[in-house]
Amino acid sequence: MDDQNKNLILATALSFGVILIWFLLFPPPEATQDPNAPTAVVEGTDAVTPSTAPATAAADSGAATSVEPTEVADAPRVEIDTARLSGSVSLLGGRLDDLKLNDYRETQDEDSPIVTFLSPNGEPHAYYALYGWAPGAGLSLDQVPGSNTLWDIESGDTLTVETPITLKWDNGAGLIFRRTISVDKDYMFSVEQTVENTGAGTVSLAPYGVLARYGQPDDLKNFFILHEGLISMADGELTETDYDGMTDYTFDQREGAPAEVTQVEANGWIGFTDHYWMATLIPEQGKPFKSVAKYDQSRDIYQTEAVMPTMQVAEGQTATANSRLFAGSKDWGKIRNYQNEEGVEGLLESIDWGWFSFLTKPIMWLLMWLYGFIGNMGWAIIALTVVLKIIVFPLAYKSYASMAKMKELQPQMEKLKEQAGDDRQKMQQAMMELYKKEKVNPAAGCLPILIQIPIFFSLYKVIFVTKELRHAPWFGWITDLSAPDPSSIFNLFGILPYGVPELGFFEIFSLGILPILLGISMWLQQKLNPAPTDPTQKMIFAWMPWVFMFMLGSFASGLVIYWITNNVITFIQQYGIMRQHGYKPDVFGNIQSSFKKSKPEEDAK
Repeated sequence: MDDQNKNLILATALSFGVILIWFLLFPPPEATQDPNAPTAVVEGTDAVTPSTAPATAAADSGAATSVEPTEVADAPRVEIDTARLSGSVSLLGGRLDDLKLNDYRETQDEDSPIVTFLSPNGEPHAYYALYGWAPGAGLSLDQVPGSNTLWDIESGDTLTVETPITLKWDNGAGLIFRRTISVDKDYMFSVEQTVENTGAGTVSLAPYGVLARYGQPDDLKNFFILHEGLISMADGELTETDYDGMTDYTFDQREGAPAEVTQVEANGWIGFTDHYWMATLIPEQGKPFKSVAKYDQSRDIYQTEAVMPTMQVAEGQTATANSRLFAGSKDWGKIRNYQNEEGVEGLLESIDWGWFSFLTKPIMWLLMWLYGFIGNMGWAIIALTVVLKIIVFPLAYKSYASMAKMKELQPQMEKLKEQAGDDRQKMQQAMMELYKKEKVNPAAGCLPILIQIPIFFSLYKVIFVTKELRHAPWFGWITDLSAPDPSSIFNLFGILPYGVPELGFFEIFSLGILPILLGISMWLQQKLNPAPTDPTQKMIFAWMPWVFMFMLGSFASGLVIYWITNNVITFIQQYGIMRQHGYKPDVFGNIQSSFKKSKPEEDAK
């Protein structure tokens, strides 16, 4: 077996190994149990002492106080109406518990419902944000606003970009609470909480925000490549914990549940991230707060909290606490703006960049720049592939030039084999002398595939996790670049008048047009060189393009487009470089020979 074929076999093995490991690590999502199954309900709250005031936000949150669905449904509401958001704020607890994302639908069907992001208690997978004050010295739970407080509207009939709303509640004991909620043109809510002390004496209390999520989302992907669940930033340190990980928290006596508590000194945020959406509590940056993540096992509630330091409010004084809530689409450009322009430190890390973040981030930036210039994500992916191939071309040139040089050395290598006979050591020494003399690196042929692997992973990460590719069309039948090619060989790619049923595991055989083009492009790449004479090598090379075709056929269309484009450019580069170095690949001759059945005695030679 000559060294060039060894390199090709090694490159093939590396490629095959990567794809095999990929399927083992990222299996199809399994069916999840219904998280809304009936569970025991724990009512009431724990007694609060002054020393634990900052920690009592959890005890007074929606996760610890039972709220009947009829109460939530009957509570008065204030409408939310912006270009991107619609829904309402419940005056029961002042909850942000009804939010729809106007720009997105559940499916590509024009009649498909708008994506519902937040929903009230009593709805399947209830998910809401709640704000309040934890009582300190001299105050009881019923003297501060919490999950069951019925607020009055002081100003504002509808929450819009131009018109905030202000809610008011008088505890009847000298404290007047106000909550002003505003929203920007995208997905950021601002919440200003104030307490005015009109009574006698000083009171202490701590403002907080809570995100409560009832059960795991029903569209959980369960892909290793994608983080879904708790996400938080604490003074520059990112924490990602999936839902199962939250159930394994150690029981915290102060929090009354399995919990993870972090004291943030200056900047941070905490919330939940989905595949394309995210809700995040963002306390005022530059100030300390307590970040809490917990799981209420009795009612299957996942909860995050941001508890600000206890405030001392003297008679006649007013205290104010400001915070923000991000609730919406994980749009790269908008999240970047909130981080870079509006001071939410590290918010861009909420996008799951993966192991190769040093590549994923610039690839994402370049892809979005090309998309802004071209206006079509499919063509932007193709343009991105061209740019990436240009960047790595110097290394590829050396590799392909080395392969061409190896072709030139074939006669000399064959002569050395004849001279060495069965003496392998003598053969190896002679080959090394030849490589040294001709300045050829036999391992250079593996370099392109080694470079391509992290780029492949990074681009796949970009295509899979970022919202910008969701339902993004290319042309014709490719209407969602984040989904596999919808065409199928089983109905002749739509020519036959019937659809293709769900095939389960056998879906891998329902090849679309793009996966077939991928297989053909890989097959043509092979034809730059004659088929190996060794029967085992020949068999491996014959099957490799079609194995990859089936394995990558279920990948996102955007990734398959990248791979096809990469193969075509590689073919052109390699052909040109080989011609430049005096070797003329006989592509058509190699294609013809691949259809000729070799005789057994020829394979044995």
